[in-house]
Amino acid sequence: MPTIPESARAAIADIWDGASIMVGGVHLCGIPENLIAALHESGVRDLTLISNNAGTEDFGIGPLIASGQVRKLIASFLGGNGEVQRRFLRGELDVELLPQGTFVERVRAGGAGIGGFFAPIAAETPSVGAGKEIRVIDGRACVFEEALSADFALVKGYRGDTVGNLTYRRTTRNFNPAMAMAGRTTIAEVEDLVPAGEINPEGVITPGIFVQRLFQGASYEKRIEIRAVRRDDAAGSLDARGRIARRIAAELQAGEYVSLGMGISSRAVSHIPVELDITVHSGTGVLGVGEYPEEAEVDPDLINGGRETIGVAPGAAFFDSVDAFGMVRGGHLDTAVLGALEVDETGSLASWTVPGKLVNGVGGAMDLALNAKRVIVAVEHTTRDGKPRIVRRCTLPLTAARAAQTIVTELAVIDVTSNGLVLREIAADTTVDDVRSRTEAELNVDCIRGTF
Repeated sequence: MPTIPESARAAIADIWDGASIMVGGVHLCGIPENLIAALHESGVRDLTLISNNAGTEDFGIGPLIASGQVRKLIASFLGGNGEVQRRFLRGELDVELLPQGTFVERVRAGGAGIGGFFAPIAAETPSVGAGKEIRVIDGRACVFEEALSADFALVKGYRGDTVGNLTYRRTTRNFNPAMAMAGRTTIAEVEDLVPAGEINPEGVITPGIFVQRLFQGASYEKRIEIRAVRRDDAAGSLDARGRIARRIAAELQAGEYVSLGMGISSRAVSHIPVELDITVHSGTGVLGVGEYPEEAEVDPDLINGGRETIGVAPGAAFFDSVDAFGMVRGGHLDTAVLGALEVDETGSLASWTVPGKLVNGVGGAMDLALNAKRVIVAVEHTTRDGKPRIVRRCTLPLTAARAAQTIVTELAVIDVTSNGLVLREIAADTTVDDVRSRTEAELNVDCIRGTF
């Protein structure tokens, strides 16, 4: 049976300098706010934090890192916290970056008593797969990943009872159930603590056997990183990124299960015709992402992988990140739409770092690029200073090799074929010569003039 401390500070009182700690949540959604604040106030140091992301500079686990309490961070995504990126680039913080699916599977393995596994990911990305055993399984290069566990797991539930059973709300489930299993001491904070028997047994997601301490949180700010709301994307008002998003939607096929990545890709949800019956997946734990919400419908417990608030479509389902990436790695997604810093004529893409300048983290893009049945890259045709993003060979560290089948920009639709890049369609306000002048890679032309 779990103990019920009187406060967050009492719950973490025995965490020692040098401890390893898992922290639940995805971005700022479903994070144990009270426990993180208490840990910060305690001054405990030399910590190894295991968290999908790094929070922001002033919220989530960000203040723990800014105050020098963290020695090492094991994470998937650093975007949204410029201070963590700067510390990492200056060599002031030890960071181990993992693909998001690998991250959660390592945590799940740790909680299930499995020593490790081979994952079909990162074999061609030395900075992520360096020093690990690689084995070819069913013709695919797979990297051996060891299980992850921790001295403590700090998790956030929506409702908990006095025997430790937990439920979660919407996308707050994310990494919390897996981390609850993988902590040698799991401390849960909940919004509502009820007597045993008040939670329907069929609704329990984390059984009490995994929870050693729990308490009702004093208050919750529930910050929103990107407050995305429904907007009028009429044709005449679209910027370059909006034009790409609209053209992406036209590439999708009726009945598909689709993942829309961060940034440009996620905006495509606003342009998908309802009659196509397309189901949009998010790694935050949603199958059935809908149109962006109206302002009055914004919910901090409901976000996508791009840190945006979202809506849900009729028939949507919520689940944890283990299942979210099981859908990805299991090959259940028909199409993944991903952003990129570079994409080349072989369909290889680079999207997660510019060495010495930018380290967003790998996130879920590696899992998606290598496991979706079709990959579309959504990218502005050139950088802000006019350099081509479609190149002969990627010069940045790869997200995935030979993964993309189609590239969509504000100027063109380009197919990746065994004979090179084929220009299939150009925008109404451009020319073939203009597209070629902004593209480093050679283009074969077999195109029509489009209307996007």
